[in-house]
Amino acid sequence: MRTAFPPRGLLAPLLLLALLLPRPALGADTIDISMIERITGRHGTYDKKESVFKITVPRDDLSISAAGVKITAAMGLSSWAAFKKSGPGTVLTGDMVLLEGQVNPVMSVALDNGLEVTALHNHFLWETPRVMFMHIAGTGSEEALARAAARVFDKINETSGGAAVERAGIDPSASALTQKVIDDALGKKGEFTKGVYKVTFERKTGYRGTALAAAMGISSWAAFAGQDEQAVVDGDFVAYEGELQAVLKALRANGINIVAIHNHMTAEEPRLVFLHYWSIGPASKLAAGVKAALEAEKEVTNGGTFPGPPGP
Repeated sequence: MRTAFPPRGLLAPLLLLALLLPRPALGADTIDISMIERITGRHGTYDKKESVFKITVPRDDLSISAAGVKITAAMGLSSWAAFKKSGPGTVLTGDMVLLEGQVNPVMSVALDNGLEVTALHNHFLWETPRVMFMHIAGTGSEEALARAAARVFDKINETSGGAAVERAGIDPSASALTQKVIDDALGKKGEFTKGVYKVTFERKTGYRGTALAAAMGISSWAAFAGQDEQAVVDGDFVAYEGELQAVLKALRANGINIVAIHNHMTAEEPRLVFLHYWSIGPASKLAAGVKAALEAEKEVTNGGTFPGPPGP
């Protein structure tokens, strides 16, 4: 069967008309899959219904069991990053499956590459070795988000064996800290109880019409124990949503480990995120790291707000 072509005299005008007519634009929900796969070096799948492109990386390198049950990738042991167009930009969300020793190195890479770290917690109990789940998000160009995701995945590969745990033989009952050093760094006096020097900073929120503050658990705090030369700090930052990333970056920049990011409440206004941390080192250095996070928190002008997706 021969293909029917328009008469020769009409071909040129039709071609001209085709060039002049507006071409169908790439839709707002169109993802450049080939570019993302090229940059990340990983293949993914496209969900037509939700217009989402998702890269999934099973943690097949891990051998995890929980209460004697072997945990496989299909049971929630896969890292992933998903991309969706939003106006002129793109939104990324993801969940990274990490050994304890991978958490902070991978978190630093995410933060340093423009991603937000939005949660850090466990999905299992009784598992060996322990696994943590770090949730990430970000907005921007597809290329920038793909490069950030690639660096996160690459750091997971690089640290797949986990990192050595920094240990210290500290017993709070034998603490001998120069409290003034901590007071001067944090700008506030603390309380010394049973070998632990604790400094508390009140925060505020509301819950179903009732104002809440420190006595109801709405406070940031830092607890120090040990000696001036080698001490431990553990604590909790109560951050408004708009402050969280600045606090995370400041703590990580000062070598302080993040051990959990989660909520303690629902329905509070403004919304709060609780960030738990831990580090070992000279007491003055630890106090300076906490102070840097407090200063970063103060510099945030949109505390308590959460930016929406990019506009049209």
